Amino acid sequence: MPKSEEVHLCDMRGMLSFTILWLLSKRSMYGQELATEIGKRRGEKPNPGTIYPALKDLASHGLIEARIEGRSSVYQLTKEGAVSLAKSREYFERAFGDILLESGPKAVAK
Repeated sequence: MPKSEEVHLCDMRGMLSFTILWLLSKRSMYGQELATEIGKRRGEKPNPGTIYPALKDLASHGLIEARIEGRSSVYQLTKEGAVSLAKSREYFERAFGDILLESGPKAVAK
């Protein structure tokens, strides 16, 4: 998209932990796999200085755990993480559901 047609998006960085939990609810992943998947959704892959502190924080709260495979860590959701994700989804739906339903997937401001 040419520079003159670019649209400025609101800041969505606060959703990193939620996104990590959601991705790990689908399957276990390496840190770089998570970064790649997040990048596909956000358009920008988070750097290691962003993703690994988030993973460490989630692990410190017992929401995810890591197992070592070779020289890498594979992250997976814990039972507590699944509960946290469910409660976070409920909150997100309560807080933003009407916005998403009202605008719909094809809504474009004119």
